[in-house]
Amino acid sequence: MAQGKRISSDIGDDAIQAIKAFGAAAKLARTTAGEGQAAAATRLGVHVQTIARIESGEPGVAIGHVLGMLALYGISAALQQQQQPPTESGERPS
Repeated sequence: MAQGKRISSDIGDDAIQAIKAFGAAAKLARTTAGEGQAAAATRLGVHVQTIARIESGEPGVAIGHVLGMLALYGISAALQQQQQPPTESGERPS
């Protein structure tokens, strides 16, 4: 697990990978725009260390900071609900 704040052990690996993917996308967008971490931090109104934590995929970073950084560089995120697995009776929960 990434260093920083602990998150529940109930959080699946898929969620951890999504957090890391958001961080990688943020870093790519920032570097493609030719900006350093300090410039991104100033634009977002956070400490430069927060930018580094976002880009490293640290799970304890506030979601608003992550989405805010992505938005700075024209990236939006959409939620997609995964289907619930069938119950023992074969029915999907409602």
